[in-house]
Amino acid sequence: MNPLVLIAEDDRDIAEIVRAYLEREGFRTVHAGDGRTALDLHLALKPDILLLDISMPLVDGWGVLSEVRRRGHTPVVVATALDQDIDKLQALRIGADDYVVKPFNPVEVVARVKAVLRRAGGDGANGVLRVGPVEIDTTAHMVRTESGDVALTLTEFRLLAHMARTPSRVFSRSELLDACLPGSDALDRTVDSHVSKLRRKLDQAGVPDMPEGVRGVGYRLWSRG
Repeated sequence: MNPLVLIAEDDRDIAEIVRAYLEREGFRTVHAGDGRTALDLHLALKPDILLLDISMPLVDGWGVLSEVRRRGHTPVVVATALDQDIDKLQALRIGADDYVVKPFNPVEVVARVKAVLRRAGGDGANGVLRVGPVEIDTTAHMVRTESGDVALTLTEFRLLAHMARTPSRVFSRSELLDACLPGSDALDRTVDSHVSKLRRKLDQAGVPDMPEGVRGVGYRLWSRG
């Protein structure tokens, strides 16, 4: 089944234009004219990707983005008239995967949606995520590089797979703790220990500096193009 795009946009004209271009490229679409409806549809339909405006009624885009990211890994492309660097940094910090400023060319929006789906493991329907030289089979719980299989503990595998779904996003230690060691009494520094061991194993497999530490923030899996 073709990917489903949730378009959260209160300007109906813009939404209809984007919808037409997406559907022409084979995407399925659903539209929400306010943030509350967007969150309800996200929960009910589990779209493959969210195209999100910031200035929306009932719940603004910041609130929608925060809640969607709390729920899981749905890729998000922010499409907004807010064009300041601080807005873009805010969106990326909360967990957006890409950011495009209005007025935009709908062809570019479609291209960005496709690119984000690829980066987020859009081929993950078969349980396989690919980030750079690393292949993660989430069904078989196996990790491969050009050098062969990489033996990971369950926690190391969870950390790798979790970050691989949005590889350019920076995850805080507490986020990784909640996602990969739920219900445990572990401290944030426990994540440092697991990431250090994961990095060492990947380095031995010929993949250095992965995951990457971001000083004062946390970790991201991959920042290269």
